[in-house]
Amino acid sequence: MIPTHDRPELVRRAIRSVLDQQYAGELQVVVVFDRAEPDPSLAGEHVRVLPNDRSPGLAGARNTGILSLDTDLVAFCDDDDAWLSGKLAAQVEALTAEPDAVLASCGIVIDFAGRELERLAGRARVTFDELIRDRMMTVHSSTYLVRRPALVELGMVDESIPGAQGEDWDLALRAARHAPIVNVDRPLVRVLWGLTSYYAHAWETKVAAMQWFLERYPEIGRDRGAAGRVYGQIAFGHACNGRRREALRWSGRALRSNWKERRVPFAIAVASGAVSGERVLLALHTRGRGI
Repeated sequence: MIPTHDRPELVRRAIRSVLDQQYAGELQVVVVFDRAEPDPSLAGEHVRVLPNDRSPGLAGARNTGILSLDTDLVAFCDDDDAWLSGKLAAQVEALTAEPDAVLASCGIVIDFAGRELERLAGRARVTFDELIRDRMMTVHSSTYLVRRPALVELGMVDESIPGAQGEDWDLALRAARHAPIVNVDRPLVRVLWGLTSYYAHAWETKVAAMQWFLERYPEIGRDRGAAGRVYGQIAFGHACNGRRREALRWSGRALRSNWKERRVPFAIAVASGAVSGERVLLALHTRGRGI
């Protein structure tokens, strides 16, 4: 299932990467156009195109695609990413071997400005507690393979998260609370990073979403490392929005939770005007890191 919005060339690449998978079972591709008119030229024997008929945004588009399917399994691929050879077959095999698991993920290759960096989890299973402590970029939406009946039972992609920011983390947390996520620890998805993406600059939304997670998952606040990370992200978001006082306040909370929290110096530097948030992100993304 591929949600898309005004990325005609990228979505075609994503579709090709799914159709090129060597998989013995039935394969359907559903492309959901969010806040855009569906492009009928993309439709084909194994490809359907639909408008997002739920709430505007990524979460609603994902749910439109999920509800349009009657398959046992649903896999996600964002329109700016691409599956690599063997991705689907390896994950189906791994998920089949773990009947209690709801979700499978895999390693990724980050593509930033033509530079490729592999990111692996270093484990075959990811637990709820591990996902609370570390957001784990390898547990990425474009890696997800989900048992559809279990997903419907657990709850769909949450459309109440501000701007749908972090909806994949929320889904992974709910799945991992039921049973550990099965992880194929090989780089099987290419993830395109760039400062042109919507979420690269939507700091108002990021801050609101992080506060949503703090309310929804009190476990974050009880884990010093997790709390420091999220407080540091909120501090950085406020700094990017020019809210110096709030940035310093959340920086203080982050340091009280974890005095080694690495995001705090970045937040303070941006809040002081010494450097721009975009420049910090550029430096981090070049190294395959995020804030």
